[in-house]
Amino acid sequence: MEEPQISSPGASIATPKVLIMMADYGHDPTETAVPYTAFKNANYEIQFATESGKPPRCDKKMLEGFTQKLLGAKKEVVTLYKKMAVSDEMRHPLSWSAPGFSLDPFDLVIFPGGHEKSVRQIIDSPIVHKLVVDYFPKTKKPSNKVVGAVCHGVMVLSESKDADGKSVIRDCNTTALPAKFEQAAYWGTRAVLGDYYKTYGHGSENVEDAVKKVLASPSQFKASLNPGPFIVEDENYNYISARYPADAELFAEEIIKLFESFHRIV
Repeated sequence: MEEPQISSPGASIATPKVLIMMADYGHDPTETAVPYTAFKNANYEIQFATESGKPPRCDKKMLEGFTQKLLGAKKEVVTLYKKMAVSDEMRHPLSWSAPGFSLDPFDLVIFPGGHEKSVRQIIDSPIVHKLVVDYFPKTKKPSNKVVGAVCHGVMVLSESKDADGKSVIRDCNTTALPAKFEQAAYWGTRAVLGDYYKTYGHGSENVEDAVKKVLASPSQFKASLNPGPFIVEDENYNYISARYPADAELFAEEIIKLFESFHRIV
């Protein structure tokens, strides 16, 4: 048995409890498996949740065939995904629609992205919106609760609105899939894949625009067109966001650093 870490005399650090919130199908494997693996390696306690407790599966186009080779997950990520897919955590998820289900028992709630149309199951869910409206305010600093979202996962938050119609991230700095990235992927593949890269179909709003419109100011949306890793950490809430798969490793690393900072001796 490992020795507990000590943050102050006589106090041990509890293992962070992580929940990865998912639709039944369609999430991006990199945005799911890379953070999962990082949190697993950090010895975090991880659970998944889908609407009815059905084991989730990520987007096959990003895992196999020419679409994987052209635009999908790297080989090493496919290996990580296959290992995650047979884990006890992923094979036995919780149900986020179950009576009495709450996000409160978890220290970290993750919303991976994915552009496959099936992810609308979680983006559009009134049940999830209610859960998020209850949980997200509890991440306000100096809380030790954290929310992380990548790409289309940020839309789960932007669409979660209180009784006054205000999104939970209205006052936050955030990023999400940049419009130029989304348009490049869509128009670059439309002849072969149709509107695959438009989650809500041809002519629908870009993710960036959907998120920007719920913010108090458009300037709160932080976008970098540099393909290298990029994340945004809000100043007032324990909320970290990322743009797309290439950010996934840094996204997980920064979340782990944030948890470590909660117990740093000053």
